[in-house]
Amino acid sequence: MEWREEAGVRWLEADLGGARAAFTTRLGGVSEPPFDRLNLGLLTDDDPAAVRTNRGRVAEALGIPPHRIVFGRQVHAAELAFHAAADSGARSRGSFGTDYVPKEPGDLNDPPEVDGHVVAAPGLAPLVFTADCLPVALAGPGGVAMLHCGWRGLAAGIVARGAEAVGATDAAIGPAIGPCCYEVGPEVPTAFADLGQGIAADGPNSRPGLDISARRHLDLPEVARRLLRRAGVERVELAGLCTSCEAELFFSHRRDAGRTGRQGGLVWIEPEEG
Repeated sequence: MEWREEAGVRWLEADLGGARAAFTTRLGGVSEPPFDRLNLGLLTDDDPAAVRTNRGRVAEALGIPPHRIVFGRQVHAAELAFHAAADSGARSRGSFGTDYVPKEPGDLNDPPEVDGHVVAAPGLAPLVFTADCLPVALAGPGGVAMLHCGWRGLAAGIVARGAEAVGATDAAIGPAIGPCCYEVGPEVPTAFADLGQGIAADGPNSRPGLDISARRHLDLPEVARRLLRRAGVERVELAGLCTSCEAELFFSHRRDAGRTGRQGGLVWIEPEEG
């Protein structure tokens, strides 16, 4: 991956062989603390006008029309949305091109409840919001997929579903909370026991006052990497950055006790030249 910057907006970009992925940071926006500065999440206590400005800045920096950046309501599960490249609903439901703010789940105008998106042709750039969870971009002969991966979604099989949907050969795992900071209960490593050793250990940043004998630190990016390998993905690139440690670069739900912004992970198919 390589760092890119345009008009103050800074992001990590990965080449997926005919497709590209981008992982935004908190740099380059207009939001005030504690959402400073490039918060992309409307479902926070940030000023909606600031969030819309931030979304516009990301779209402009990446050179993607705002209504072509699409997303869903994330519920930490493994469902996928399949988007047509000319999806007319993108203008009114779940895109950077709408001013709609969902009031409650189930609203007819609310984006679909999904944690993954599949696009088979150029035209749309699916996005997932993160603030510690893994953004995972996939590419293959069947198109591209963008996945929001918390531990529950990983355990439910979202990686295998996304990889199968596009015949993934390439993947990029963006910034997320690292094993240094991701302290979990014993049930979480147990959910991935079949992946072998080395995904959980006593971490250096255990929080005071907790019974750490019953808790472990999970290596969420390594879990995703092993699941991608199991799904037959040939090339996997990791950002290797912890959202909790890198406070100047990233929002972190755990570090900031839930009052924080959201960065984004996007993927898109590069249009053919000529």
